[in-house]
Amino acid sequence: MLQRKKKNNKNPFWLLGSGLIFLLAQGKWLIGLLKVGKFGGVFVSMLISIGAYALLFPWSFAIGFVLLIFVHEMGHVIAAKQKGLPVSAPMFIPFLGAMISMKRHPRDAVTEAYVGIGGPVLGTVGALVVFGLGYYLNSKFLYSLAQAGFLINLFNLIPIHPLDGGRIVTAVSRWLWLVGLIGGLVLIIYNFNIILLIIWALFAYDLYNKYVRHRKTGSEPRAIAASFLIPAEPLIEQGYLIPGEEHKRELPFLTYSDLEGQQFVEVNWEGLNFHGTIALGRQALIRRTHVVRLERLKKEDGLYLMVHIQVDYEPFENDKYYEVPTASRWKFGIAYLALAGFLYGMMTFVQKLSHASSGM
Repeated sequence: MLQRKKKNNKNPFWLLGSGLIFLLAQGKWLIGLLKVGKFGGVFVSMLISIGAYALLFPWSFAIGFVLLIFVHEMGHVIAAKQKGLPVSAPMFIPFLGAMISMKRHPRDAVTEAYVGIGGPVLGTVGALVVFGLGYYLNSKFLYSLAQAGFLINLFNLIPIHPLDGGRIVTAVSRWLWLVGLIGGLVLIIYNFNIILLIIWALFAYDLYNKYVRHRKTGSEPRAIAASFLIPAEPLIEQGYLIPGEEHKRELPFLTYSDLEGQQFVEVNWEGLNFHGTIALGRQALIRRTHVVRLERLKKEDGLYLMVHIQVDYEPFENDKYYEVPTASRWKFGIAYLALAGFLYGMMTFVQKLSHASSGM
């Protein structure tokens, strides 16, 4: 038999912990770093998450755990970039993981599934690297961290929105959402988890709105508000009578979308010589645009009007969104099951190695 290396009692992550303490001690330098671009917010949220997890686990484990989550989220970022989708940098939420926000929704279920599976794939690679290092050093600590990494990615494959599994199975079959709904409830009953309970409840409510309430009441109207600042002095000089603060009126509008699918609403108030553009978060059917309030603001350079406008719209449901080629359904279905099986197998394997390592 090949001889394993002697167990290394030193924690390989102590350097990371020492580095973190050093950074926290460099107050002015750290503040300067946080001012550099959007990564300042990511760094702060990572530090907060590390501190939160350190309340339950050793510092070294908390640092490694957050780094594994970061690798997982970067998988989503890379996949989204490959599909031409603008996304934000990862933001960490203690005890809930992390998230990225899409500045534009995917155009079809295949794109949504591709972005969804990017996280678990790269996250699994990250956990495998930790496992390989743990095997080389025969480190029980790294085995535990790798197992946590595999668990993170396996948990995210539960077919429930907004977990990655719920997005992946969108390209396979939406009936799998029902499997996730029932399976998630079983997991909650037999192994209560408050985070899973919250996610499950939100998912159940979303399904109810989409497939029960929507069928009964139809699509509910929604609204988005925007405010525009207009110089009032030129209007007064032209003899225009400024309306009162409670003035309300409907405005003509024009709606259009750019090549990336972002929809805009352009509103016009000819009397004030005003033209404003409002960006919508999703594709929609515009019902009306109207002024809900006027506000007079006195500034050093004169009088201004703050025009508060509301756009009433009805979300547009693209029926072709879920039209997925059969080949793509099989591809994502096989990849989804293979990844879930691999993660479960690795968790079992790592647990056995960890026990064997403890017995040596």
